[in-house]
Amino acid sequence: MKDNFVNRLSKYILLSLAAMMIVAGSALSAERMVVKATIANLRSGPGSKYEVLWQVEKYHPVLVIEKRKSWYKIKDFEGDMAWIHKSLLGNINGVITIKAKCNVRSKPNKTGKILFTVERGVPFKVLKRSGDWIRIEHADGEIGWIYKSLVW
Repeated sequence: MKDNFVNRLSKYILLSLAAMMIVAGSALSAERMVVKATIANLRSGPGSKYEVLWQVEKYHPVLVIEKRKSWYKIKDFEGDMAWIHKSLLGNINGVITIKAKCNVRSKPNKTGKILFTVERGVPFKVLKRSGDWIRIEHADGEIGWIYKSLVW
């Protein structure tokens, strides 16, 4: 009787671990994309009839967590989720600022001239990387270098 209980408990533990690994694996394999439209509506459901929850601008990075035909459920850098039409997304490398004040510099170092400063939530296209620095371009054409800990 004791052996039967141990066997059932072992099977339960193994099945629970397998389920957790599947969930963790799907979260790790989420596809990262960026908004390629100038402005995109993020909706409460997979269709244009659903309410617009908020809008994002070009180069806004997202994680695709579910696909339903031509609609993708996404998660953003704040963990918010919504639906977007797949035609508005592209496989472009993008980042978004996560700090209240982020300096964008002329060179990939802290002595580079500050070209401009941005607030939290500003998206950029990644042009290249150099160590811990990222060369970025905003949708309005501004280009510079930002330190990697300032972006998601």
